Amino acid sequence: MIAVVERMRIRLDAGCWAAARPGLLLTGLITMAACGGCGSEREIPTGTDPPVTEDDPPFELVQLDARFDDPVHLAAPAGDSRLFVVEQAGRIRIVADGVLRDTPFLDISERVSSGGERGLLGLAFHPQYASNGWFFVNFTDGAGTTRIERFRTGADPDRADPGSATLLLSIPQPFTNHNGGHVLFGPDGMLFVAVGDGGAGGDPQGNGQNRETLLGSILRLDVNGPEPLAIPSDNPWPDHPSWRPEIWSWGLRNPWRLAFDPSSNLMYVADVGQNRREEISVVAADAAGLNFGWNVMEGSTCFGSEGCETRDLVLPDVEYDHSEGCSITGGEVYRGADIPSIQGLYFYSDYCQGWLRSFRYQSGIATDHHEWDIGSLSSPVSFGTDGAGELYLVSRDGRVFAFRPPAP
Repeated sequence: MIAVVERMRIRLDAGCWAAARPGLLLTGLITMAACGGCGSEREIPTGTDPPVTEDDPPFELVQLDARFDDPVHLAAPAGDSRLFVVEQAGRIRIVADGVLRDTPFLDISERVSSGGERGLLGLAFHPQYASNGWFFVNFTDGAGTTRIERFRTGADPDRADPGSATLLLSIPQPFTNHNGGHVLFGPDGMLFVAVGDGGAGGDPQGNGQNRETLLGSILRLDVNGPEPLAIPSDNPWPDHPSWRPEIWSWGLRNPWRLAFDPSSNLMYVADVGQNRREEISVVAADAAGLNFGWNVMEGSTCFGSEGCETRDLVLPDVEYDHSEGCSITGGEVYRGADIPSIQGLYFYSDYCQGWLRSFRYQSGIATDHHEWDIGSLSSPVSFGTDGAGELYLVSRDGRVFAFRPPAP
């Protein structure tokens, strides 16, 4: 059992953003922009989950009895009872049976440049982790370069072998921000990597629309063979003379974070905006070669003072303006077993305002929008799931919360 320090009671607000909590500005227009007509045409599989109603039972956010130093992510191998919490400075900590282990699972802090948007930013366990012990991290090194590395667990299952580090990719970063940082496995067993546009403001180098650089893209890598890294043959441009073969999709500013829902074969892409719009796009998990629009577009609006061409661009399915927040924290689709009433809901938050929202994606549109009355979260920075698929929320102030059924 996870020890309880604090419980936040949650009730469901009926309607679309109905009954916002006091002090939260909800004056901005929420646009559920389907792609057809003004963006790229795509066929997206739909789920069949029932809608949430006012009669559904509440749930709680239960704080873990552990505090972390600048946590930024949480993950776990499938079927594993432990939690692995990523600390920005370069450590991965284990929570087992509700207790934080004193010794880190991995400590590469001497190799990590941490601070601002740099640091150890992502962790993914191989689907066959139980047999091969492989896991993958995304971090910025002392020069600020993004590194994707593979490690292996040592003889002690609670300790990684630091000498097993194998470099997959090295991506120079021209500025200190917009590093992206997420690594995760897709339903196809490939490793996906979210990379920001390289930083500064407004994408001054034009990386978002440049397929000759890995910046501003989602990469798809085959890490399952005898070599540490191979390019999947069904990537969009495996043999192009100048475009990078690792790219799966492009046109992103700072994707934070991605999520796959294998039950519906969908990928959710949350992209942090510039000065006006925060956005989430939902696409088929196997849809290759999509252009998410940055820096032609910011959300569903043209970026810049003049008009723009939106044809062949993926426009967001959900967005909000900066009267409601400043930096989207992409989340996860709930597919756990403990809270059946929220099955199929995608949860997300905002780093500045600290609200918790959800929607359901069905029949090609985002529906069933809700804001959950939880009070104010302090700098929610990431979501994650445990080995059983239960959902967690990571706060930058050192706390981690579990989504749980209400206490009796």
